[in-house]
Amino acid sequence: MKKTLIGLCAVAALTLTACSSGSSNDSGSDSAEKTEITVFAAASLTDVFADIADEFKTENPEVSDVKFSFAGSSDLVSQVSEGAPADVIATADEKNMDTLEGDDLLAGDPQIFASNTLALAVGKGNPENIKTPKDFAGKDLVICAPQVPCGSATEKWADQNDVELDPKSEENSVTDVLGKVSSGQADAGIVYVTDIPRGDGEVEMVDLEGADKVVNQYPAATVKASEHQKEADAFVDYLQSDTAAKMLEDAGFATP
Repeated sequence: MKKTLIGLCAVAALTLTACSSGSSNDSGSDSAEKTEITVFAAASLTDVFADIADEFKTENPEVSDVKFSFAGSSDLVSQVSEGAPADVIATADEKNMDTLEGDDLLAGDPQIFASNTLALAVGKGNPENIKTPKDFAGKDLVICAPQVPCGSATEKWADQNDVELDPKSEENSVTDVLGKVSSGQADAGIVYVTDIPRGDGEVEMVDLEGADKVVNQYPAATVKASEHQKEADAFVDYLQSDTAAKMLEDAGFATP
Protein backbone atom coordinates (compact mmCIF):
# COMPACT_ATOMS: atom_id res chain seq x y z
CA MET A 1 0.00 0.00 0.00
CA LYS A 2 2.87 2.34 0.92
CA LYS A 3 4.56 1.66 -2.43
CA THR A 4 1.36 2.57 -4.25
CA LEU A 5 1.03 5.87 -2.36
CA ILE A 6 4.67 6.70 -3.00
CA GLY A 7 4.18 6.02 -6.74
CA LEU A 8 1.09 8.26 -6.91
CA CYS A 9 2.92 11.07 -5.12
CA ALA A 10 5.82 10.81 -7.55
CA VAL A 11 3.46 11.07 -10.56
CA ALA A 12 1.73 14.08 -8.99
CA ALA A 13 5.06 15.76 -8.34
CA LEU A 14 6.16 15.27 -11.95
CA THR A 15 2.84 16.68 -13.22
CA LEU A 16 3.21 19.80 -11.06
CA THR A 17 6.79 20.25 -12.24
CA ALA A 18 5.70 20.03 -15.88
CA CYS A 19 2.94 22.59 -15.32
CA SER A 20 5.36 24.92 -13.53
CA SER A 21 7.86 24.57 -16.38
CA GLY A 22 5.21 25.39 -19.00
CA SER A 23 4.14 28.50 -17.10
CA SER A 24 7.74 29.69 -16.89
CA ASN A 25 8.23 29.26 -20.66
CA ASP A 26 5.10 31.28 -21.41
CA SER A 27 6.39 34.09 -19.22
CA GLY A 28 9.75 33.99 -20.99
CA SER A 29 8.02 34.17 -24.36
CA ASP A 30 6.15 37.30 -23.27
CA SER A 31 9.30 38.99 -22.00
CA ALA A 32 11.02 38.29 -25.31
CA GLU A 33 8.21 39.86 -27.34
CA LYS A 34 9.62 42.14 -30.03
CA THR A 35 8.77 45.81 -30.51
CA GLU A 36 7.60 47.66 -33.61
CA ILE A 37 8.41 51.36 -33.95
CA THR A 38 6.98 54.04 -36.23
CA VAL A 39 9.22 56.68 -37.78
CA PHE A 40 7.88 59.90 -39.32
CA ALA A 41 10.46 61.10 -41.85
CA ALA A 42 10.95 63.76 -44.50
CA ALA A 43 10.04 62.61 -48.01
CA SER A 44 13.63 63.03 -49.24
CA LEU A 45 14.67 60.22 -46.88
CA THR A 46 12.32 57.63 -48.38
CA ASP A 47 14.81 55.29 -50.04
CA VAL A 48 17.80 55.56 -47.73
CA PHE A 49 15.75 55.17 -44.53
CA ALA A 50 14.28 51.90 -45.78
CA ASP A 51 17.82 50.57 -46.24
CA ILE A 52 18.99 51.93 -42.89
CA ALA A 53 16.03 50.29 -41.14
CA ASP A 54 17.01 46.88 -42.51
CA GLU A 55 20.50 47.22 -41.02
CA PHE A 56 19.11 48.62 -37.78
CA LYS A 57 16.84 45.60 -37.30
CA THR A 58 19.74 43.25 -37.91
CA GLU A 59 21.77 44.92 -35.17
CA ASN A 60 18.77 45.40 -32.87
CA PRO A 61 16.87 42.09 -32.93
CA GLU A 62 14.50 43.26 -30.19
CA VAL A 63 12.87 45.47 -32.87
CA SER A 64 10.64 43.41 -35.14
CA ASP A 65 9.81 46.13 -37.63
CA VAL A 66 10.30 49.80 -38.44
CA LYS A 67 7.27 51.37 -40.08
CA PHE A 68 7.54 54.68 -41.88
CA SER A 69 5.34 57.63 -42.70
CA PHE A 70 7.05 59.84 -45.30
CA ALA A 71 5.76 63.34 -46.07
CA GLY A 72 6.74 66.99 -46.07
CA SER A 73 8.32 67.94 -42.75
CA SER A 74 5.68 70.56 -41.95
CA ASP A 75 2.91 67.97 -42.42
CA LEU A 76 4.73 65.51 -40.16
CA VAL A 77 5.15 68.13 -37.44
CA SER A 78 1.44 68.96 -37.62
CA GLN A 79 0.54 65.28 -37.28
CA VAL A 80 2.79 64.78 -34.25
CA SER A 81 1.42 67.98 -32.69
CA GLU A 82 -2.09 66.59 -33.10
CA GLY A 83 -1.16 63.33 -31.37
CA ALA A 84 -0.38 61.00 -34.27
CA PRO A 85 1.32 57.82 -32.97
CA ALA A 86 4.99 58.26 -33.84
CA ASP A 87 8.09 57.06 -32.00
CA VAL A 88 10.71 58.99 -33.98
CA ILE A 89 10.57 62.05 -36.21
CA ALA A 90 13.23 63.11 -38.71
CA THR A 91 12.79 66.40 -40.55
CA ALA A 92 14.61 68.01 -43.46
CA ASP A 93 15.33 71.20 -41.51
CA GLU A 94 15.82 72.43 -37.98
CA LYS A 95 13.04 75.02 -38.12
CA ASN A 96 10.24 72.45 -38.22
CA MET A 97 11.87 70.36 -35.50
CA ASP A 98 12.19 73.50 -33.35
CA THR A 99 8.39 73.75 -33.37
CA LEU A 100 8.08 70.36 -31.67
CA GLU A 101 10.89 71.13 -29.25
CA GLY A 102 9.29 74.44 -28.33
CA ASP A 103 5.99 72.67 -27.62
CA ASP A 104 7.79 70.14 -25.38
CA LEU A 105 6.79 67.23 -27.60
CA LEU A 106 10.24 65.64 -27.83
CA ALA A 107 11.89 63.27 -25.37
CA GLY A 108 15.38 64.67 -25.84
CA ASP A 109 17.51 67.05 -27.88
CA PRO A 110 17.27 66.59 -31.67
CA GLN A 111 20.40 65.07 -33.23
CA ILE A 112 21.73 66.25 -36.61
CA PHE A 113 22.55 63.23 -38.77
CA ALA A 114 22.69 64.56 -42.36
CA SER A 115 22.48 67.60 -44.63
CA ASN A 116 21.34 68.26 -48.18
CA THR A 117 21.52 70.88 -50.93
CA LEU A 118 19.27 71.92 -53.80
CA ALA A 119 19.44 70.93 -57.46
CA LEU A 120 17.27 71.37 -60.54
CA ALA A 121 15.51 68.31 -61.90
CA VAL A 122 14.69 68.35 -65.63
CA GLY A 123 13.21 65.74 -67.93
CA LYS A 124 15.38 63.03 -69.44
CA GLY A 125 17.59 64.60 -72.10
CA ASN A 126 16.62 68.09 -70.87
CA PRO A 127 14.23 68.66 -73.80
CA GLU A 128 13.60 72.31 -72.84
CA ASN A 129 17.36 72.99 -72.61
CA ILE A 130 17.12 74.54 -69.16
CA LYS A 131 20.63 75.27 -67.94
CA THR A 132 20.37 78.43 -65.82
CA PRO A 133 17.62 80.30 -63.94
CA LYS A 134 17.34 82.62 -66.95
CA ASP A 135 15.90 79.65 -68.83
CA PHE A 136 12.96 79.37 -66.38
CA ALA A 137 11.05 82.04 -68.31
CA GLY A 138 8.13 80.56 -70.18
CA LYS A 139 8.76 77.09 -68.73
CA ASP A 140 6.62 75.06 -66.35
CA LEU A 141 8.61 75.12 -63.10
CA VAL A 142 7.43 73.43 -59.90
CA ILE A 143 8.83 74.01 -56.43
CA CYS A 144 8.04 73.06 -52.85
CA ALA A 145 5.63 75.21 -50.84
CA PRO A 146 7.32 77.75 -48.51
CA GLN A 147 6.43 75.86 -45.31
CA VAL A 148 8.24 72.75 -46.58
CA PRO A 149 12.04 72.72 -45.96
CA CYS A 150 12.75 72.34 -49.67
CA GLY A 151 10.50 75.35 -50.37
CA SER A 152 12.07 77.45 -47.64
CA ALA A 153 15.53 76.63 -49.01
CA THR A 154 14.36 77.47 -52.53
CA GLU A 155 13.15 80.89 -51.42
CA LYS A 156 16.44 81.55 -49.64
CA TRP A 157 18.44 80.46 -52.70
CA ALA A 158 16.33 82.68 -54.99
CA ASP A 159 16.79 85.71 -52.71
CA GLN A 160 20.54 85.20 -52.46
CA ASN A 161 20.92 84.90 -56.23
CA ASP A 162 18.35 87.50 -57.38
CA VAL A 163 16.24 84.86 -59.10
CA GLU A 164 12.58 85.62 -59.73
CA LEU A 165 10.43 82.50 -59.45
CA ASP A 166 7.08 82.10 -61.18
CA PRO A 167 6.22 78.46 -60.46
CA LYS A 168 3.45 76.54 -62.10
CA SER A 169 2.68 74.97 -58.71
CA GLU A 170 3.97 74.70 -55.15
CA GLU A 171 3.93 71.17 -53.76
CA ASN A 172 3.70 69.89 -50.19
CA SER A 173 6.69 67.56 -50.50
CA VAL A 174 9.82 67.25 -52.59
CA THR A 175 8.56 63.85 -53.77
CA ASP A 176 5.57 65.56 -55.39
CA VAL A 177 7.87 68.00 -57.19
CA LEU A 178 10.01 65.14 -58.47
CA GLY A 179 6.91 63.24 -59.56
CA LYS A 180 5.63 66.09 -61.70
CA VAL A 181 8.95 66.38 -63.53
CA SER A 182 9.46 62.64 -64.01
CA SER A 183 5.90 62.24 -65.35
CA GLY A 184 6.27 65.13 -67.80
CA GLN A 185 3.74 67.37 -66.05
CA ALA A 186 6.46 69.98 -65.49
CA ASP A 187 9.56 71.04 -67.40
CA ALA A 188 11.69 71.44 -64.30
CA GLY A 189 11.52 71.30 -60.52
CA ILE A 190 13.75 72.40 -57.67
CA VAL A 191 14.50 69.40 -55.47
CA TYR A 192 17.43 68.08 -53.43
CA VAL A 193 20.57 66.59 -54.97
CA THR A 194 19.62 63.29 -53.35
CA ASP A 195 16.26 63.19 -55.14
CA ILE A 196 17.63 62.88 -58.67
CA PRO A 197 18.39 59.13 -58.38
CA ARG A 198 14.84 58.63 -57.13
CA GLY A 199 13.56 59.74 -60.54
CA ASP A 200 14.07 56.23 -61.96
CA GLY A 201 16.06 57.52 -64.90
CA GLU A 202 13.29 59.89 -66.02
CA VAL A 203 15.02 63.03 -64.73
CA GLU A 204 18.45 64.60 -64.99
CA MET A 205 20.21 67.06 -62.71
CA VAL A 206 21.21 70.61 -63.53
CA ASP A 207 23.42 72.37 -60.99
CA LEU A 208 22.01 75.50 -59.39
CA GLU A 209 24.72 78.12 -58.96
CA GLY A 210 24.89 79.20 -55.33
CA ALA A 211 22.98 76.17 -54.03
CA ASP A 212 25.99 75.13 -51.97
CA LYS A 213 25.41 78.22 -49.83
CA VAL A 214 21.95 76.97 -48.81
CA VAL A 215 22.33 73.80 -46.76
CA ASN A 216 19.50 72.03 -44.96
CA GLN A 217 20.42 70.16 -41.79
CA TYR A 218 18.44 67.01 -40.96
CA PRO A 219 17.67 66.39 -37.24
CA ALA A 220 15.99 63.35 -35.66
CA ALA A 221 14.47 62.95 -32.21
CA THR A 222 12.36 60.61 -30.10
CA VAL A 223 8.75 61.72 -29.69
CA LYS A 224 7.85 62.30 -26.05
CA ALA A 225 4.54 60.42 -26.37
CA SER A 226 6.27 57.29 -27.72
CA GLU A 227 5.49 54.08 -25.86
CA HIS A 228 8.79 52.59 -27.06
CA GLN A 229 11.30 55.26 -26.09
CA LYS A 230 14.20 52.87 -25.55
CA GLU A 231 13.91 51.47 -29.08
CA ALA A 232 13.20 54.95 -30.51
CA ASP A 233 16.33 56.33 -28.86
CA ALA A 234 18.28 53.42 -30.32
CA PHE A 235 17.10 54.31 -33.83
CA VAL A 236 18.01 57.99 -33.40
CA ASP A 237 21.46 56.95 -32.15
CA TYR A 238 21.85 54.51 -35.04
CA LEU A 239 21.40 57.32 -37.56
CA GLN A 240 24.76 58.66 -36.35
CA SER A 241 26.54 55.32 -36.59
CA ASP A 242 29.28 54.63 -39.14
CA THR A 243 26.98 52.21 -40.97
CA ALA A 244 24.17 54.74 -41.36
CA ALA A 245 26.60 57.52 -42.27
CA LYS A 246 28.04 55.42 -45.10
CA MET A 247 24.55 54.67 -46.43
CA LEU A 248 23.55 58.33 -46.24
CA GLU A 249 26.71 59.39 -48.07
CA ASP A 250 26.13 56.77 -50.75
CA ALA A 251 22.66 58.27 -51.23
CA GLY A 252 24.17 61.73 -51.75
CA PHE A 253 23.69 63.26 -48.30
CA ALA A 254 26.46 64.96 -46.38
CA THR A 255 26.89 63.78 -42.80
CA PRO A 256 28.20 65.51 -39.65
